[in-house]
Amino acid sequence: MKKTMISMILVGGEGTRLGDITNTTAKPAVSFGAKYRLIDFTLSNITNSRLDVCGIVTQYEPFELMYYIGSGASWDLDVLDGGIHFLTPYSRRGPVMWQKGTAHAIKQYFNFIKDYQASYVLILSGDHIYKMDYQKMLEHHLNHNAEITIAGTRVDMKEAKRFGIFDVDEKNQVLSFEEKPENPKSNLASMGIYIFSTSVLEKMLEKADDEDIDFGRNIIPKSIQMNRVISIYEFEGYWRDVGTIESLYKANMDLLDDASYLGLNRSRNMPVYSKSLNLNPHVILAKGSAVQSVIADGCLINGQVIHSTIAYETVIESSSEVVDSVVLPNVSIGYNCYLKNVIINKGVIIPDNYRCEASEITMITDDNLIEVGEIYD
Repeated sequence: MKKTMISMILVGGEGTRLGDITNTTAKPAVSFGAKYRLIDFTLSNITNSRLDVCGIVTQYEPFELMYYIGSGASWDLDVLDGGIHFLTPYSRRGPVMWQKGTAHAIKQYFNFIKDYQASYVLILSGDHIYKMDYQKMLEHHLNHNAEITIAGTRVDMKEAKRFGIFDVDEKNQVLSFEEKPENPKSNLASMGIYIFSTSVLEKMLEKADDEDIDFGRNIIPKSIQMNRVISIYEFEGYWRDVGTIESLYKANMDLLDDASYLGLNRSRNMPVYSKSLNLNPHVILAKGSAVQSVIADGCLINGQVIHSTIAYETVIESSSEVVDSVVLPNVSIGYNCYLKNVIINKGVIIPDNYRCEASEITMITDDNLIEVGEIYD
């Protein structure tokens, strides 16, 4: 069935900057804001943008992510003539086709795009937190007679070196692009969201050699050199690339500090959908309390939670206090503990009388418990 535009989500990276959090979990499956997964935002944007074909290009530790997404029913993407398709590494006559980069991954699955005879291809990441109507980005692409449209957003100049940075003219056409420059010329950063006219994408990938494996490092700079019409769709809403421990922590704190954060407390205006785990409601016992916090289902709270997000099936025993922290799923915190400015990895057991009051954001794992904190008698 012919489609105007289909979406492709790249979720294959290892996410090494998130440390132990992604040891056994694909980054888009990481818990966020107690009840969500990072992938929820991209999938919800696809649904809210009235797109019904989504190819999810997987590679690293895909099982948890694939199990979570399933048929896509939680995002209304279990549809005939479309829906969710998991595009996993495969072999022909020879070695397994492992993905070397973002462009290389799309090139491997170009037949999927051809099957839907799509005029335009929307390429996305699965680990960003934002709300966007991709139809408006497509309108921009058409109105500017673009061959490639890239979503961009203004970032703090101090953070600009972490991103691909654009220089544009008065018509938002790209003049130059630098990937993670040491001395950025501007603060207009790539969001890693692309719309390609399919014929242009096919030509660029056909001409790509073995070293042209990434959109940001290779394909986009070559497109500029070839004078392709590349337009920037400047996005002005909230957006955060959750690629580091610090950015994951900051995004959780943003949610707690802003009651209207992305409209998550409203069911209108592009709602964010998530898969229900069918757990019991959380319970706060007599000695427990929660202030300016989000507590997910299946939690048992008998201690104090202050300005923190507590993911599902976490237990906090009495006389313990969790402050300014992010607790990932299935954590057990014993009696008389004090935790501040930490991210606790999923499944960690915090022993009784444990204390970690960090001066900067600190990850607590099974392996570094004593290294970053201490146990008092």
